[in-house]
Amino acid sequence: MEVGQMQRRLLEYTKSLFMEGVLDNQFLQLQQLQDESNPDFVAEVVSLFFADSERLLNDLTRALDQPTIDFKMVDSHVHQLKGSSSSIGAERIKNACVAFRNFCEEQNIEG
Repeated sequence: MEVGQMQRRLLEYTKSLFMEGVLDNQFLQLQQLQDESNPDFVAEVVSLFFADSERLLNDLTRALDQPTIDFKMVDSHVHQLKGSSSSIGAERIKNACVAFRNFCEEQNIEG
């Protein structure tokens, strides 16, 4: 596949993520920080986000698997995930974290 075709496919895919509410304008700002001196900036930041998210989700899973749930600890993990997702423009994850934090505040185990 030629580079131009790959770039068009990436642009179309990114556009679909915006239309589906997966990404927001923060992702565009992240893309604007990428330049010739650091052409892999966005990929590196997103990779760090995925690694950090995996750690946070593992921590969250362990916290939720306890016989007695420490809602403050759960909220702390979700708060970190919300901040990370906000910083890269992961709108859908950020919104899910907002709802999750509300459940923590209510100490709603089912939620």
